[in-house]
Amino acid sequence: MAAGLSTRSAALLLAGVVLAWGTNWPVTKLIVHDVTPLWATALRCMIASAALAPLLWAQGDFIIPRRGDLPIVFCTSILHLVAFSALIAIGLQYVPAGRAIVLGYTTPLWVAIGAAMFLSEEITRRRAIGIGFGLAGLAVIFNPQTLNWGDRNALFGSGLILVAAFCWAGNIVYVRAHRWISTPFQLVFWQVLLAAALLSVIALFVDGPPHIAWTGRLIGLLLFSGIICTAFANWAMTMVNRSLPAVTTSLWLLATPLLGIVSATAILGEPLEPSLFLAMTLIIGGIVLGTVSGVSLRAKPT
Repeated sequence: MAAGLSTRSAALLLAGVVLAWGTNWPVTKLIVHDVTPLWATALRCMIASAALAPLLWAQGDFIIPRRGDLPIVFCTSILHLVAFSALIAIGLQYVPAGRAIVLGYTTPLWVAIGAAMFLSEEITRRRAIGIGFGLAGLAVIFNPQTLNWGDRNALFGSGLILVAAFCWAGNIVYVRAHRWISTPFQLVFWQVLLAAALLSVIALFVDGPPHIAWTGRLIGLLLFSGIICTAFANWAMTMVNRSLPAVTTSLWLLATPLLGIVSATAILGEPLEPSLFLAMTLIIGGIVLGTVSGVSLRAKPT
């Protein structure tokens, strides 16, 4: 594999990842206007796998997964790329992208709790305070003054986003416990390919054959989501992880939800709600407390 990058190059790549992941939320919301969520997620994974295969081959990282790495291939594919991505896409039909981003980025809070339950990681006093901050942020989001509890669609969509965050957290906890044989980047193609196959089968049974009115705009959005937000972002994170400290990377990635809210306003015209910024501040503050306390809450990019 390639050697580590200079600090400046790694920082530029990391900025590209934040830009890609932050804008992917409103882009996904636009896509699900024209394609059902399951087919939209399946198509994104197909495009990403087609882009990852030659990239891995060019870097000499294209491998056949070994038996010891098969559990992580299945876990990441099912919990993250299928469950998390599909639930987010479905939830975005009912929830503004800004709200969905903040809910989705509660994942590190659930990781801290799951790691304590299943990996015997200590919840320090500082981390406990961080979890409390994050839960306070959730309380702001679900406050009856900011969320209409009579709107079943809003409640349903918000619930789906939270379940998606739980699924991603479960995958991260397993990633921490897994004994790696190959590198995460060497396995990502197989994870994405398996997700594309599973999502296609599920979509076929749930939605039937896809009936898509192809336009240049839709093709562009799908290519951006599949190539830039998935394939490029995974490659870039692999390079960044080799070149920057984990805590530095974790803290930089916290800019993603902020950029997501701003991009949702710019792309979708969503209002900038003060309550959303308050919730995001509490949640991100809680994550920072947990991250700086000694253990990074960052997932391996998949």
